[in-house]
Amino acid sequence: MDDATFARAADYTLAKSRFASFEFVYDALVLVAVLFSGVLPWLWARFDALAPGAAWSGALFLVGTFLLLSLPGLPLEWWGQFRLEARFGFNQSTLGLWVTDQVKGWALGLALGFPLAWALLKLVAWVGAAWWLWGFALLFGFQLLMLVLYPKLILPLFNKLTPLAAGEQRDRLLALADRTGFHAQAIEVMDGSKRSGHSNAFFTGFGRFRRIVLFDTLMAQLTQPELEAVLAHEIGHYKRGHIPQRLVTGALLQLGGFAAIAWLVQAPWFNAAFGLPSGALAPTFLLFALLGSLATFWFSPVGNWISRKHEYEADAFAKAALGSAAPMVGALHKLAQKNLSNLTPHPLYSAVYYSHPTIVERERALAQGP
Repeated sequence: MDDATFARAADYTLAKSRFASFEFVYDALVLVAVLFSGVLPWLWARFDALAPGAAWSGALFLVGTFLLLSLPGLPLEWWGQFRLEARFGFNQSTLGLWVTDQVKGWALGLALGFPLAWALLKLVAWVGAAWWLWGFALLFGFQLLMLVLYPKLILPLFNKLTPLAAGEQRDRLLALADRTGFHAQAIEVMDGSKRSGHSNAFFTGFGRFRRIVLFDTLMAQLTQPELEAVLAHEIGHYKRGHIPQRLVTGALLQLGGFAAIAWLVQAPWFNAAFGLPSGALAPTFLLFALLGSLATFWFSPVGNWISRKHEYEADAFAKAALGSAAPMVGALHKLAQKNLSNLTPHPLYSAVYYSHPTIVERERALAQGP
């Protein structure tokens, strides 16, 4: 980076850090207020009165409460988008688009969340004490299904996906995919620029449903070899088995979470501590979701360390696939500049919070080895 861009990146990092600190305190105060103000018992009484003890009223309590709890965060989300991001030239959204996104998100939350919550609560009546094992299987199966349905049904509700136009660029990317044994159903370009100037690339689905998705901002910022390097990096995650590893890890954590919920719903002190009825599964689900991050936070450094390890491996795969580190290094340089990345985080902070190595660390790793 030149001096002016580096100074701007530092300003952006500090602005985001200050905002994140304020947001952290704000969310903590909201959580304390929700847990100890009596609003949860009040909501439970209203929803449960619709059909006492029924799975559908419990599911409505869960989904309705989560939607209501999202409301206090809307002002901060608006500020982050239309003040902080706009200040540094990243915001491309409009107020109308932002509001539409919120409404679509709530509608999807209700449409998908309610039947899933109902099925989870109904399992208790169907299978008895082993409900939590079946509940885990149901949720994990739903997530696998969403890997297939998300790019075809949900993502198009928010973004326009266009097949990459025929030409040399498409031919080279498809040749790279074939050469590396990654046969995708399609390469699509997403209009990410209508919301943000940030860029990204990813693939969704699995098996024959795989799709490669490139942000239009990414395609505008990178040369053809650099774009190939980014695609090779994403393919590297697949070829090195990172996706199955993350699925298995997530499944084990979910299984542990369901076991904890099954134990807590039997504990007479847990729900009662927050004014909710003991033995009621829907309130236990809600409290576990609200309080779970207090425990999982302490495991996040391990998860981030594994994620950084995977990024190094995907970079190495891209280097091998292209026969040179130069395209990947060039792409990293441009992405760091365009996204105003923090080049010099404190090592302890990045070790705890960063899911990706810094550009300096990634370039150093690419310079080593064959």
